[in-house]
Formats: sequence, structure tokens, C-alpha cells
Amino acid sequence: MIEPNGKSREHGPDAGVEGQLSAGVGADVRAAAFGDDEAFERIYRTHVSRIYGLACRMAGSERADELTQDVFVRAWEKLGTFRGESAFSSWLYRLAVNLMCSRLRALKLQRERETANEFPLAAARARHDSIEIRLDFEVALERLPDGAREVFVLHDMEGYKHREIAERMDITAGTSKSQLHRARMILRRHLDR
Repeated sequence: MIEPNGKSREHGPDAGVEGQLSAGVGADVRAAAFGDDEAFERIYRTHVSRIYGLACRMAGSERADELTQDVFVRAWEKLGTFRGESAFSSWLYRLAVNLMCSRLRALKLQRERETANEFPLAAARARHDSIEIRLDFEVALERLPDGAREVFVLHDMEGYKHREIAERMDITAGTSKSQLHRARMILRRHLDR
């Protein structure tokens, strides 16, 4: 977005920080791309909490550590592809969202194959979960079905549009909208108790 003073403005929670740190971050990114472990460690320390928070919201706390590490391993491998056309934090965040969506899709397929014969057990677990009293938001969010949780986090918490979510998750925009509706209804039921 162009400000009235003619300068470009980044969007996002760390846009102001990114602008202040862009020279240092840029130097660290360049150094890390050439194998500087200390530069990459500074990048990691700067961005790990935001990526971990995204992983918690998208996949639940039980998978967040692994996904966060996967994002930074992928970032290390892909640093040479960062062209500087956007803020590094934006590039890293897109990489994280794409990787998490991909991993969660693969996990969902694996789980579907493994639990194809366990439908009655899964239904019993779902009934048991619905009996619990007064879930706080994080717990309620973790209990959402994977697709609904991912769409809810990307749309309502991260600000993505349905068509962007559809592209990232390899679903239709209509499916994204119905998953969002489903997530909101489930959360409302859990939180209104």
C-alpha cells in the first residue's frame, strides 16, 4: 500500500519491525544463504515465535514443534531463492503456510487410510469430547477437525481470502467457505456452554 507520503507500507503484524530491521535481516539472509550458521540462528530467533504460533493455530500444540522445525529446515534449504521482492518475514510466512498446508493434507490422507475401519470408535471419541465442560478458545481450536481448523486460522486469524486458502489447501473456494462456517459453528457450540 502506498502511504500519503509516497512510501510503500508492508501489511502484517511485524511490518514496522521488518522495516526497521530490514538492513540487518537482509544481511543475515544473504550471509545465511552462503552458509553462515550464526546469521541463520539470528533469523530463527527473530521469527520462531510467530511461526510456532501459526503452527499451533493450524495444527495444534502437539504438532507445532515439529512443523516449526520443518519450516526452518525448508527455509534454510530455500534461502537462495529469496529474491527480496517482499519482506523476508512475508516470504518466510508464505513458505510456512504452504508447508503446513501440505503436511496437514498428507497427514489427513494417512489418517483416513489408517482409520477407515475405525469409524465407530472415532464417533464415540467425538461424542466424548462434546461432553467436556467449558473449553477455552485454544483447546476448542485444537479440537476442530483439521480442514475446518486450517481454514478458520487462515481466514479469521490470518486474514487470507477464500480463493487464497483454496489455492494453498488444494480445495475449492466453496469448500473453504463451508469449512469456515463449520468451524465457527463448532467453536460457538463449545464456547457458549
